[in-house]
Amino acid sequence: MEELKELKARMETQRPAAWDDLPDLSLYMDQVIGYMPRQLIRYGGEEWLTSAMVNNYIKDGLLPRAEGKRYSKVHLAYLTEICALKQILPVKDAGLLAGHRGQEEAEEAYAAFREELDRALGETAQRLDTEREKEELPRLALALALRSYADKLACQRIIELIRGEEDEGKKSKKERKEHKA
Repeated sequence: MEELKELKARMETQRPAAWDDLPDLSLYMDQVIGYMPRQLIRYGGEEWLTSAMVNNYIKDGLLPRAEGKRYSKVHLAYLTEICALKQILPVKDAGLLAGHRGQEEAEEAYAAFREELDRALGETAQRLDTEREKEELPRLALALALRSYADKLACQRIIELIRGEEDEGKKSKKERKEHKA
């Protein structure tokens, strides 16, 4: 099937820009909105990212504030991670995994994100047998959906564990302050 071949080819080759290939110049919001669809594979014409979403991510602490009205590589890296992860996780959990970091940490984390995304896309592309008959597609879709279910289940539990550690850290800090008083 031609469509499956095209999907497989995109999954094997299309990746978000490397850190050094992200725009060096800071971008205005409308430029960010125009740039971001190039970062990830997507199908369909639904709105993928809006200025209201970006503003909400900033308000929720998932994204650093703009520098004036301009957005840097750090912002583009965070937005790429959040936009990929929010496809399968609640936005707050996507933000937790994207994390809030300084520029050096953001560059390292973005590289790790790209590495994991590359691995995931490559593994899924390998599962796409482009010689399948149309009648076999529901079985392939079922297998992919169940793999997504299993991965999401494990991810949600791990996020609960991460949040539990954060809560314990906050509780310990509060207890230490109260003990000193």
